[in-house]
Amino acid sequence: MTSTAAKAGRKEWIALTVLLLPLLLVSMDMGVLYFALPFISEDLEPTAPQQLWMMDVYGFLLAGLLITMGALGDRIGRRRLLLIGAAAFGAASVAAAFANSPEMLIATRALLGVAGATLMPSTLALIRNLFHDPAQRRTAIAIWTAALTAGATLGPVAGGLLLDHFWWGSAFLLNVPAMVLLLAVGPFLLPEFKDAAAGRLDLVSAGLSLVSVLAVIYGIKETAAEGVAPQYLASIVVGTAVGYLFVRRQRTIADPLIDLALFRNRAYSASIAVNVIAAVALMGSALFNTQYMQLVLGMRPLTAALWSLTVMPGITVALTVSGILAKKVRPGFLICGGLLLSVAGFVVMSRARPGTPLVVVLVGAGLVASGVLIATTLTAEMVLTSAPPERAGAAGATSETGSELGGALGIAILGSIADAVYGRDMRDATFDGVPADAVHAANDTLAAASATAGRISGGAGEHLLDTARDAFTHGMQYATLGGAVLLTLAALGATYLLRGVPAPERAEQSDPAEQTEQGGGTTIVQATEGAAVVAANTGEAVGSR
Repeated sequence: MTSTAAKAGRKEWIALTVLLLPLLLVSMDMGVLYFALPFISEDLEPTAPQQLWMMDVYGFLLAGLLITMGALGDRIGRRRLLLIGAAAFGAASVAAAFANSPEMLIATRALLGVAGATLMPSTLALIRNLFHDPAQRRTAIAIWTAALTAGATLGPVAGGLLLDHFWWGSAFLLNVPAMVLLLAVGPFLLPEFKDAAAGRLDLVSAGLSLVSVLAVIYGIKETAAEGVAPQYLASIVVGTAVGYLFVRRQRTIADPLIDLALFRNRAYSASIAVNVIAAVALMGSALFNTQYMQLVLGMRPLTAALWSLTVMPGITVALTVSGILAKKVRPGFLICGGLLLSVAGFVVMSRARPGTPLVVVLVGAGLVASGVLIATTLTAEMVLTSAPPERAGAAGATSETGSELGGALGIAILGSIADAVYGRDMRDATFDGVPADAVHAANDTLAAASATAGRISGGAGEHLLDTARDAFTHGMQYATLGGAVLLTLAALGATYLLRGVPAPERAEQSDPAEQTEQGGGTTIVQATEGAAVVAANTGEAVGSR
């Protein structure tokens, strides 16, 4: 049976361009503060805890509210929620730009996180309403994925350029013109969709979802940054327990935020799992790539950000080739191939040493990003179309939440492996002429060692820094090889779980009942917020250490 879905015209493609505006800015906003933080600290004089909240509150609330906002868009209208979010994001950006106290900036960053959570699920869900033809929808979602990656990668560059010429608030005002344009043309170009049969939003479920995601991600991030401590483990345990209560409630209420029956669809559940692991890989790559360029090679942040752009042509080629193959090759095989490409990237990165040419790390990081984006582009329509049309917003938001969780796990798991090796090597080394307190400080991280070495004159400081760089690349070797093992297991698992999902052209020619029997319907693709995780590329990865 051949697909008879109506093809999108010029209006729909222009509408997609409009949808990319909030997507670019939300992903850019994740890393921009790290460049502005030194200027903000000089101007507003925040305390150390206030600085942490300035950096983290945006991402915490964005992740914690994605599921709720996805379900809300399905109920009140996806276009309406998108436009409300755009207005709020623009207003909060202006308020952040002119904040005159640490408390005001924290509050406005929190509002930006809430508004960002309304934008992300709406953009992906509206693609389903704009593009009914499967081939066109796959192309649109690939563009959606590329926009996330581009915004995440360009954010640090744009932030660095603005801060070279203007005051720190200009980094936030960058959002305003795009949101104004979206508000002006969105009502005319974007279709409205809502589930007329949906019940009221369950506020108890919304609260449980927020607390669960916030507690788990907070505990993981703080454990990765500060080490294992009872309060952080307690946060993870509490978040997990609240998550269990959330799942139980979804099984019993009439109008759940998440339709748990979706997870019985192997294509949907496997796609969510792939996204979590892909985000682990992408954040781990960004973490090591950033620190290598800035702390081992001594690059300035803006220079490192510009060098990071050199991998984009390779990523574009990889996505183009995978898009052509995706028409005839089963998605399980292509996802496996993408993840194995990322495995090759981690193996290349594991060869980096202090004297290794930069091209080695860039090639490795490019392979990791290309493979991850191939896999997550191939999982996005699966998430989007395995859910009923009226639940597409909540389904996409669930996947994006998984990507946020994966990003936090990437720092915690791979970062902890690298930290353990770094600490062991530094403790085993001897540093003649270096005060004991300086050695103790240098044993924590490469950033601390770099700062400490700068205060020690003569060869002792140089020896301390050289040893720390060697220890860091040794830890990076173990962590990247650990990431390669994790991705290999994920590739094998995806191949097994998705073995029954046919290639798109075969699916369009087969009987709908046969598609259901083969494991989940159509080929599906899911653009990952883990792509946005590449955002951390030049800011968040170092800032979190």
